[in-house]
Amino acid sequence: MASIPEYWRRLKARMLREPLPPEDIAAGWALGVFIGCAVPFGLQLIISIPLAMMMRVSKVGATLGTFITNPVSIFFIYPAQTFVVNKFLFGGSLTYSKFAGTEWTWAAVRRLGAEVMASFFLGGFLLAIVMTPIAYFVVRRVVVHAREWRAKRLAKGAEKRAARRAEARDAK
Repeated sequence: MASIPEYWRRLKARMLREPLPPEDIAAGWALGVFIGCAVPFGLQLIISIPLAMMMRVSKVGATLGTFITNPVSIFFIYPAQTFVVNKFLFGGSLTYSKFAGTEWTWAAVRRLGAEVMASFFLGGFLLAIVMTPIAYFVVRRVVVHAREWRAKRLAKGAEKRAARRAEARDAK
């Protein structure tokens, strides 16, 4: 299993490999995060990839952005988003332990009722509204800064090579 810094390096490398403008890369990631938060697990890629193709944004970003909800994080995100919305918007009597003990299948969710379904989808949509702009601006900033740093490094390397060639010419 990769460490968090190694995982971040891999994600960053994938972001930077794409030949798209930073805005399109960031838009792909933001789209993926939006879909990852608002759409139930299992349907996310089916929706995010065609949308990314239609919008002409990063398909890699749209794919990886959906992993905000993954097989590990859904056990924390889904119950939390449902519980928070139910408590604050619907004044429901649902408890966190009731959600934490639920197997998150469609049949189990249907048994919990329409209030839970509405809380789940509204909570996902609210989480998506919060996370999407954060994802866009963070990814755009990372791509812009990394490309600027790489351009400076390449320019510095070119200057050094030119200086060595000039020294070699002068030595002759």
